Amino acid sequence: MRIVFILPFAALAGCTTPAFQEFFGVVPEASIVAPIPAVGVAPPPPENATTVADFDTTSQADRDAAVSAIAVVQTRLGTTIASLGSPTEPGIWLKTPLVTTLAAGRVEYQGNAINIELRPSGGAAGSGSQISLAAMRLLEAPLTGLPELTVFAAP
Repeated sequence: MRIVFILPFAALAGCTTPAFQEFFGVVPEASIVAPIPAVGVAPPPPENATTVADFDTTSQADRDAAVSAIAVVQTRLGTTIASLGSPTEPGIWLKTPLVTTLAAGRVEYQGNAINIELRPSGGAAGSGSQISLAAMRLLEAPLTGLPELTVFAAP
């Protein structure tokens, strides 16, 4: 079991000095990325939606924001196995037990990374996650697969 301390000073997030490690007993895992761009709210899919493109109602601006480069320090929350969430729920999101409140974050899959909204799933630790159709497409993950994602949270 890993204990993660959230420090009130973002400047300490990247501290890896031996004194820091000895005092806290852990080294925070961080990744350098940029500010998470605001992502719009996608409309629900039409009632007669039948194709993947019909269900993915995110705008080009939303998709561009999700794949844009970022430059703030983000904390690595861990990895999770994700299945496709409800295709009728629009947006670029991940429902995961790795968070307990709504948060901005980032996920990586096989060299692809996107900015994403992290939503609490309410599930037990290790119970897996659900990811939106739009996010799966942006990550180029197989829609019928169970991709292993690395999850990061913004400070």
